[in-house]
Amino acid sequence: MDSKQENRTGWLLASPYVVYFLLFSGFPIVFSLFLVFHRWDIISPMKFIGLVNFEYLIHDPLFWKSLWNTLRFLFIHIPLQVVVALILAEVLNRKIRGLMFFRAAFFLPVVISGVVVTILWKQLYSTETGLINLFLSDIGLPKMPWLTNVTLAMPSIAIMATWKNVGLYTVLFLAGLQGIPKYLYEAAEMDGASKVQQFFYITVPAINPVLLMVVILSTINGFNLFIEPYVMTGGSPLNSTLSVVLYIYKQAFSFYKMGYAATLGFVFALMIFSVVLVQRRVLERED
Repeated sequence: MDSKQENRTGWLLASPYVVYFLLFSGFPIVFSLFLVFHRWDIISPMKFIGLVNFEYLIHDPLFWKSLWNTLRFLFIHIPLQVVVALILAEVLNRKIRGLMFFRAAFFLPVVISGVVVTILWKQLYSTETGLINLFLSDIGLPKMPWLTNVTLAMPSIAIMATWKNVGLYTVLFLAGLQGIPKYLYEAAEMDGASKVQQFFYITVPAINPVLLMVVILSTINGFNLFIEPYVMTGGSPLNSTLSVVLYIYKQAFSFYKMGYAATLGFVFALMIFSVVLVQRRVLERED
């Protein structure tokens, strides 16, 4: 088989993915960039407006509020998720009874539908009938407005999102921990290093590549916050849980401002790329 025939065979085998990419990734990206410079409500013809959408975005207070809400979520969610996942991985890395059961139990929420988990937690957070508030009442504490208080709503969503996703990152950390040679801990113990010193001087540096991946994945997933506020609060109270993705959704499918929604998505994608790039450089420098 000559090289030309090999190339044709290769393209033939890759053609299903190429077609899939062009239809479901390439075309939407190009079309969204085209929409950035137009006003379109799906019904009326498109109208070229230049950079008007960007000007409107700069002076749109609701966009900046949704961005701040998303950052608040990330500031709570990412540290909490990394710490909890690392602690669980450390526990599961030891020889304990029922180890396989606990590994499966912690990973189970990851494979459950996000909508199902969100509805479940919405019931748990219910002010009057939620199990959490019923438990607080039983021990003599006041009921908390988890989803109706401006201060508590976003942290409550962050806790729920951590419970939903922590199993995946626990598995990643566990794989990293199991790759650390045992003799490093044995040598450190012989030199008189405590468990805490072993953790910070052996475990953390050894799993730094995994930590980098976990932080980046958590950041990307956190920026895509949508299902949780959409189902649980709709962005309320007082837009305190309005995420950027939810705001984009509302602009596109509630107000039919397709051009402005595309502009929001384009700018937001650049923000995510910048944040992830900075995180990667900082963590790699620490490594």
